[in-house]
Amino acid sequence: MEKFKKLVAIEPVNLYDESFEIIKSNYAEDVIIYNDVPKSNEEIIKRIGDADAMLVSYTSQITKDILEKCPNLKYVGMCCSLYSPESASVDIRYSEAHGIKVTGIRNYGDNGVAEYAVHQMIDVLHGFGDIKWNKNGSAVEITNAKVGILGMGTTGKIIANALSYFGADISYNSRTHKADMEEKGCKFMEFDDLITKNDFIFCCLTKNIILLNEREFNLMKGKKLIFNTSIAPAHDINALKNWLIESDEHYFFGDSNAAIGSEELLKLKNVRSTGRCSGGTIQCIDRLNEKVLANIKNYFAR
Repeated sequence: MEKFKKLVAIEPVNLYDESFEIIKSNYAEDVIIYNDVPKSNEEIIKRIGDADAMLVSYTSQITKDILEKCPNLKYVGMCCSLYSPESASVDIRYSEAHGIKVTGIRNYGDNGVAEYAVHQMIDVLHGFGDIKWNKNGSAVEITNAKVGILGMGTTGKIIANALSYFGADISYNSRTHKADMEEKGCKFMEFDDLITKNDFIFCCLTKNIILLNEREFNLMKGKKLIFNTSIAPAHDINALKNWLIESDEHYFFGDSNAAIGSEELLKLKNVRSTGRCSGGTIQCIDRLNEKVLANIKNYFAR
């Protein structure tokens, strides 16, 4: 059976020891594992060396300059989401042009993120924490809450389904209409209308998609809570900062510091982050392992 000569996990990739054993037994003659994130491109190049396969997470960017200096590479397994070349942590265009197969995974951490987002909304509406939707502390239900969702992918759909159950008034904006969600009562809404007419806005976008800039924040008046479910900002940092300072009724939540995008923003009283990714559940890591191993298996089965 064909195998990789050398596979290198250049950083922590959330694979279990058992998964690495499967790779060693079935797919690679030699496996090298690094348990820290490389601090420079030079370190990444050194770690890859003469390997013909590598595993990488979202914490390192594998650029054209790196790939050019690793001529033996023929497989890159992204142990993280891969939705588009623009949002990938690997230069997909260069890889395709030079015969390097890049695989990634989808739909593995969405449930935990959606659960956290709904939890935070309930926390604010009921006034369980220090941020209270009603300043007098009166509890409010999700019923009839005006919710706008930017990006109706897997996470957006889970959030929409959960909030629909409690009677929220949900609209969404996406690159394509989602007939399955519209059948459930979710309304498609033009972007400007969505951000101005809704009180709760969930940004469920892929990495490197920036939709909220100064213009958009200037449109968002009154009491609003924005929640970012991505692992990277969907907003311009300075524009968000100005919007948050403008009113104590503007709130911004992220499920990780990376979703906030700035240490300075974390100091503001109307910003909240857990400091870690809420998608990193036991089930999420189980699904990640299954999908990464399936990608490697499929590579040799082609």
